[in-house]
Amino acid sequence: MDEWTRPDPSRMALLTIDVQREFQPGSPSGRLENAMAVPAASMVARAFREAAIPIVHIVRLYLPDASNADLCRRSRILSGDPLLVPGSDSSQIAPQLLPDPSIRLDHELLLSGSIQRIGPAESIIYKPRFGAFFQTPLNELLNNLGINTLVITGSNYPNCPRATIFEASERDFRIAAVRDAISLLEDSGVRELEAIGVLCIDSPEAVSLVFRGV
Repeated sequence: MDEWTRPDPSRMALLTIDVQREFQPGSPSGRLENAMAVPAASMVARAFREAAIPIVHIVRLYLPDASNADLCRRSRILSGDPLLVPGSDSSQIAPQLLPDPSIRLDHELLLSGSIQRIGPAESIIYKPRFGAFFQTPLNELLNNLGINTLVITGSNYPNCPRATIFEASERDFRIAAVRDAISLLEDSGVRELEAIGVLCIDSPEAVSLVFRGV
């Protein structure tokens, strides 16, 4: 890392990407790898929450008519597959990541493009595509908070975490990817991220960043 890419713990936020029940074992789209990343993601979220450092949970929701879905998902949704249906239990954030496990998504608010506040420094944002910055209020929120460093956790590196990280890099954010808290992040992905200046760390190192910033 150098002066341009080194994380700044004093201006940091945590993003959790698509850590929703739909992607956990027991659901049609569930994978064991996603469940394996939840404990580390939860540990990092708790540390950020205790230090009152901003947390933004990013979620996906699909309308039954597939009008807000990626082209690659439309056939599946239009066939009647109940994928991340607004208001469903499977669309909810994994409870381990939340300040209160009873919190549920306000899907009408989120689908309108607004931010759902669930704590003093904790929010939820809906994204309509793989990347968390595309047609969302995320960039404005982070800029208003004075954030220049993002710590990333989430489900399925090849899709949404990867897209979000590259979008963040394009917007000149410093980035730390938490290896054990991002499912399906393999060595090839780590090399890919390091090539664009992303710091790849494990959850204990992410927690230590929190302590440096308080």
